[in-house]
Amino acid sequence: MGKIISKFICHECGYETPKWLGKCPGCSAWNSLLEESISKKPARRAAERVTAIPLNQLSAEDSQRFSSGLSELDRVLGGGIVPGSLILLGGDPGIGKSTLLLQVAGLIAASGKKVLYLSGEESLQQIRLRAGRLGINSDRIFLLNEQDIDLLHEYINELDPDLIIIDSIQTVYSSKISSIPGSVSQLRESTATVMQIAKKMDKAVFLVGHVTKDGALAGPKVLEHIVDVVVYFEGEKNFSFRLLRAAKNRYGATDEIALLEMSGQGLVEVPDPSYAFLSQLQEECSGTAIVASIEGSRPLLIELQALVSSLGAGYPRRMVSGIDQNRLSLIIAVLEKRRGYKLSACDVYLKVSGGVFLKDPSVDLGIAAAVLSSYLEKPLALDTVFIGEISLSGQIRPVSFLDLRLKEIDRMGYKRVIVPNSPGRSLSAYNLEVLEVKSLDNFIDLVLEG
Repeated sequence: MGKIISKFICHECGYETPKWLGKCPGCSAWNSLLEESISKKPARRAAERVTAIPLNQLSAEDSQRFSSGLSELDRVLGGGIVPGSLILLGGDPGIGKSTLLLQVAGLIAASGKKVLYLSGEESLQQIRLRAGRLGINSDRIFLLNEQDIDLLHEYINELDPDLIIIDSIQTVYSSKISSIPGSVSQLRESTATVMQIAKKMDKAVFLVGHVTKDGALAGPKVLEHIVDVVVYFEGEKNFSFRLLRAAKNRYGATDEIALLEMSGQGLVEVPDPSYAFLSQLQEECSGTAIVASIEGSRPLLIELQALVSSLGAGYPRRMVSGIDQNRLSLIIAVLEKRRGYKLSACDVYLKVSGGVFLKDPSVDLGIAAAVLSSYLEKPLALDTVFIGEISLSGQIRPVSFLDLRLKEIDRMGYKRVIVPNSPGRSLSAYNLEVLEVKSLDNFIDLVLEG
């Protein structure tokens, strides 16, 4: 007989303790420790020993990938789906995770492969209704409403699917654990069970994961450590565009993104994302700047909008959408220190169009240009793009992939680009007027006050 062990696990960071504590020693969160009862069975010796294989006897060839049917998703996954991989898809409720995976199931089934769709949240009739809206009707997609993950092995032996979709991992459970579905112990055990099935039977598995109010995968981080690929589904519900971003990928790069658009027919690929993030302005207006950001291996031209207004009562406000607020505060501090602009006496608002979140430091110069344009009430030219990272000393630092950015700017029809000074480097290969600046003072004198 197994022995029942009770312990307390933090649902924020996974810290374990034998007794309850008001504050978690791991992440300092209050009232986050939940009691879990685990049945500990006597350890058994494995029936079969595993033979160690020399490294040089293993094939160096990559596993045979197969396409998901969506080229944007294939790019994020590193070129396609690898058999035996465990892929975790996370995102806010209603962002389109189930819609995306059902579309992938339909495209893979249309290529002749079998798909097992296990749902613990929705009834089979609900999935059928969504499939009807998406125009999916295939006899190679097998729907299953089952929550006991220990039975998954039997269903795979019976159907032999090429792809398995579990929606979601928070709703399934293992009979080996006495706690409720969604608890830390159940998530850990269920994910480990699925991982063993994926590796031993060489089956690709998609897991849908819920996120916390902070946007992190619920679980906690233990799920990300177990799986092979972690993909976040990002986007604002008020915008039709959705971003897929890989946070972990054992089979490819982690900086690739995919851009999809939610429509009445489901998620549609956006082949030219630069057009999606640019508004068709007919006349110049202050506070608007165009930047060239690198997301993964592709350049994106994105519009930034800034508004600087006089300070009312209280402290100055710094409100942003699409970048880190601390980053805006840093750029404002540099502008105030180096040029004496009294931005501390103003409210500053910044917005990135399209609902995308920018992490590329090369958009610093565009942020400064938009803020100063609104502050000085001087519109920026509509045909100009800004590229450059601002240091704390006010210098404009060089950026990576400059040639790739310039090529995209030329293709989009812009005429002028502001870039960091690049001595010894020829930038005349494009049909662009390239203006090189060394420092923030140099940029302001030439562009805004010149």
